[in-house]
Amino acid sequence: MNDQIPTGDGHGALDDAEYSEFMELAAQEGFDLEEVEGDIAAAGHGPLPVLAVVGRPNVGKSTLVNRIIGRREAVVEDRPGVTRDRVTYEADWNGRRFKVVDTGGWEQDVLGIDASVAMQAEFAIDAADAVIFVVDAKVGATDTDEAVVKLLRRAGKPVVLAANKVDGPSGEADAAMLWSLGLGEPHPVSALHGRGTGDMLDAALDALPEAPEMTYGGTAVGGPRRVALIGRPNVGKSSLLNKVAREERVVVNELAGTTRDPVDELIELGGKTWKFIDTAGIRRRVHLQAGADYYASLRTAAAVEKAEVAVVLIDASESISVQDQRIITMAVEAGRALVIAYNKWDTLDEERRFYLEREIERDLVQVPWAMRVNVSARTGRHMEKLVPAIETALAGWETRIPTGRLNAFLGELVAANPHPIRGGKQPRILFGTQAGTKPPRFVLFASGFLEAGYRRFIERRLREEFGFEGTPIHISVRVREKRGTSKKK
Repeated sequence: MNDQIPTGDGHGALDDAEYSEFMELAAQEGFDLEEVEGDIAAAGHGPLPVLAVVGRPNVGKSTLVNRIIGRREAVVEDRPGVTRDRVTYEADWNGRRFKVVDTGGWEQDVLGIDASVAMQAEFAIDAADAVIFVVDAKVGATDTDEAVVKLLRRAGKPVVLAANKVDGPSGEADAAMLWSLGLGEPHPVSALHGRGTGDMLDAALDALPEAPEMTYGGTAVGGPRRVALIGRPNVGKSSLLNKVAREERVVVNELAGTTRDPVDELIELGGKTWKFIDTAGIRRRVHLQAGADYYASLRTAAAVEKAEVAVVLIDASESISVQDQRIITMAVEAGRALVIAYNKWDTLDEERRFYLEREIERDLVQVPWAMRVNVSARTGRHMEKLVPAIETALAGWETRIPTGRLNAFLGELVAANPHPIRGGKQPRILFGTQAGTKPPRFVLFASGFLEAGYRRFIERRLREEFGFEGTPIHISVRVREKRGTSKKK
């Protein structure tokens, strides 16, 4: 199924013949062709480039983020420390799509939660492709600003200096004083009123890479397939890695939290070389954790983003916890292929196995498609089942359905199971395409709004018809409300 190669011309996963046929359908149904082309390209690209917005507390970072994304999303309040968590939004400027990350204020020599917030900002810098450094032009460069400059230089990322709170020409002299920071031209902006933000964004986008094209099938560029081992602390991730490696590669200790940083290991398994990434356990309420645990959890999240498949370890001897569910959700939201490994299976009696099956049905109802293996990291039992599960999940992650076959399937589905009538109207799917893989991304074009329950029904039927085992599926819908106009839903 992976015979479609991206053409590099904005068609996403469609070849030229499919693209022409698809656009003819769109024209017949009255859709704006430029918008349709944009939807396909948006769904078919690789990971979006990341722009982090950093600075000390109360310089206007969240206000600037709201200005960039075009809506009041980030919480703004006239006191320092309102933003604590690192929050990511999608943004668009001059046709370029990217992610913007709002961070808490960075301060030096702080303790407790303030230290956690500072480390979160440092992680955002590490994970970003470029950085907007926000400084209060009215106050001028402070010692903390100078410390942030040193941090940015160590990171080696492109930096755009935003001199905020310049509300008129009289404030531009204050902005010019920030040349002293040695980061190049200060861009005078008013995040509150929008003054100068366009020029600043132009400079930021010049520093960002283009979103990469998607690739289909085969081994990912960069060598062995990447597998992240994730889970709560002390569920056996390091033991599992040692067992598949057949030697003591990483430290194992009964004390939870032994692993801090992700550990990459090249391992021969099932006749192939894999890159396994052992990660720190993810704790509850991670934003309240002290220093090392907090930073380790952030690095675990980054390891999942860089992996292709996430193997989530769950301690089968204990009840499935809310934290287990959150970790699985993190992998799904990252768009990774998913394998759930129930560890310590050899310790379970029949009663516990019965209740575990009921817990899976009740608590993991959102991921019935995930691959499952029952293993023992201590004894190595059933470890041979891990590679087939990973390979099946990756195959589903890369599955591509030709547009013609997909539309034949959608036509039969709608004819047999039409959308319920709501308000005297019955929306129907007009046509669709799979615009991307890794994970599979579908764009459906419809005559009206499709309810969430019907979308879930479509996903379920897609899985029944085409497989997609072990992978999340993304479905977006574009609604044609009346001929010649359309909007996203």
